[in-house]
Amino acid sequence: MSLFPLSFGPTKRFTELSEREILALAISLEEDDARIYRDFAEALRETFPHSAKVFEEMAAEEDNHRRWLMELYRRKFGDHIPMIRREHVRGFIRRRPVWLMKHADLKTIRHMAESLEEETRNFYLKAAERVTDLDIRDLLYRLAETESEHASLARRLRERYASGEAAAEEEEAAHQRFVLQYVQPGLLGLMDGSVSTLAPLFAAAFATGDTWETFIVGSAASVGAGISMGFAEALSDDGALTGRGQPWIRGVVTGVMTTIGGLGHTLPYLIPDFFWATFLAVVVVLVELWAIAWIRARYMDTPFLQAVYQVVVGGFLVFLTGIIIGHA
Repeated sequence: MSLFPLSFGPTKRFTELSEREILALAISLEEDDARIYRDFAEALRETFPHSAKVFEEMAAEEDNHRRWLMELYRRKFGDHIPMIRREHVRGFIRRRPVWLMKHADLKTIRHMAESLEEETRNFYLKAAERVTDLDIRDLLYRLAETESEHASLARRLRERYASGEAAAEEEEAAHQRFVLQYVQPGLLGLMDGSVSTLAPLFAAAFATGDTWETFIVGSAASVGAGISMGFAEALSDDGALTGRGQPWIRGVVTGVMTTIGGLGHTLPYLIPDFFWATFLAVVVVLVELWAIAWIRARYMDTPFLQAVYQVVVGGFLVFLTGIIIGHA
């Protein structure tokens, strides 16, 4: 989930803000940051409860900062605080709402939190340089220093709540999510692309003896299978109950890997010599089948020899079918 700058709607330059407006914006920033951290905590609570605790405590820190700012604001300017938010001032990053990031991984969320702290720290430093009131300047500099320490705060909290058995649990959970969201759909696509295109490719090769026509048939079969498998995977489930991630990501992964699996042994037929093209295509097929067996053994807890046997037998039968049909 990436951060991306957007700028639309009425905005004001930072250099045009008064001291009152700077303080009001600071209050808004702390409120927003606390909400974002609590959203992070809620998003992580089920799968990464220890990291969720980290963000809960960081949100509590932001609440304290907001209270300091509000107390100073009331002393200086009274009770009314104008609503000035990030999006009203040019230069801030416009972020995608956390509630739209249902499948954000832990690494992405931590990166976003660090980026958020850095942006807020820079704001406090720039704001402190602009104000003339000594009390406001002093608080802004203190908050900038506190925001600088938040990275170390996050590390300390992570060491407290996400170490030892807790870290092992979260690492295992992250591994399972990676397997469900990327490895499984990628392996499914690679298997389908590598095996299902064998028959049409080698049938065309031995029926025509023409490398270019074989390449055209193999390319069409590979791309067609990629599109079909991509849509099939994307429409299979929304990932809400299975934890398999966003459907469109799984669909893209499956579709791309299916296409790659088919094109691997199709590309050798760009070689004009039929014998060498076919020889190289067979070598590529063996490499593909070995890769599939390795991935199954590495991520799917399948014994390597058993995976090799299953994949090779299935691939050989499809390959033999293509040759028989091609000679018919």
